[in-house]
Amino acid sequence: MGRGLDAILPRSGRVEDGLRNIPPDLIQPNGRQPRRTFDDARLAELAESIRVRGVLQPIVVRPLAGGSFELVAGERRLRAAKLVELETIPALVRDTEDWERLDLALAENMARQDLNPVEAARACAMLVDDLGLTKEEVGRRVGRSRVAISNLIRLLDLPEEALELMERGDLSEGHGRAILLCKDHGARRHLALDARDGGWSVRETEKRARLANEDEPAPRRPRFVHPDLEEALAAAEDALAAALGRPVKARAKGDRCIVQLEFEKPVEAVELARSLLSAAARRAA
Repeated sequence: MGRGLDAILPRSGRVEDGLRNIPPDLIQPNGRQPRRTFDDARLAELAESIRVRGVLQPIVVRPLAGGSFELVAGERRLRAAKLVELETIPALVRDTEDWERLDLALAENMARQDLNPVEAARACAMLVDDLGLTKEEVGRRVGRSRVAISNLIRLLDLPEEALELMERGDLSEGHGRAILLCKDHGARRHLALDARDGGWSVRETEKRARLANEDEPAPRRPRFVHPDLEEALAAAEDALAAALGRPVKARAKGDRCIVQLEFEKPVEAVELARSLLSAAARRAA
């Protein structure tokens, strides 16, 4: 696993780059690590695994002046190693830039020990707002669609009370998206607290959020598309575009889905139709 990581992470050309065994006390935490809370029971399980089998996957660090290092990715493994008082821990040394450090920490956590939705949202927002990555780039790095990243970052529009409830696990990411259906910020706070106190399901929370909107004087509000449906339509656009080799637009209309393709010339549409018919004939044969 160490050699595999060593192959895919970029090198800076420094002599000290590579796989090394480093005393945990020489490694400083990553101040921009998106994870803020750790499950003590799962950390204890990992510590016991390390006690028996050692550290199977190296952490990633970057060198600092004076012979110390800053953690890039692998905070759970580092904490567990300290719990069992390992003298050294295997680490890949990389002189990475800020965006690479956060990128690695975010991707590792979202792919393995999931961040809570608020931690993930703040980390994605940092990649977009502070480090200049596009939502498409962030999505590719963490294995999510552009729309999923947008919906995740939108959670930060919730009141602090709602975000705290999500961080503690009292409300889910689905509850957060449902509360965002309510347009009034103050009403969102009450919805979050009521959802927690009433043990509402996500569906019930969506219903209450829409009811809260009925009290607002909005004569011609635009039709709302649920974030889950929006994400599914975006995935359909990507899949169809890859299959057909041209841009595709998918949108919901009532209970139907309308898919649109645009051609600069009519002959292009005819050629695509012939190609599809030919492919269908070959499969039938």
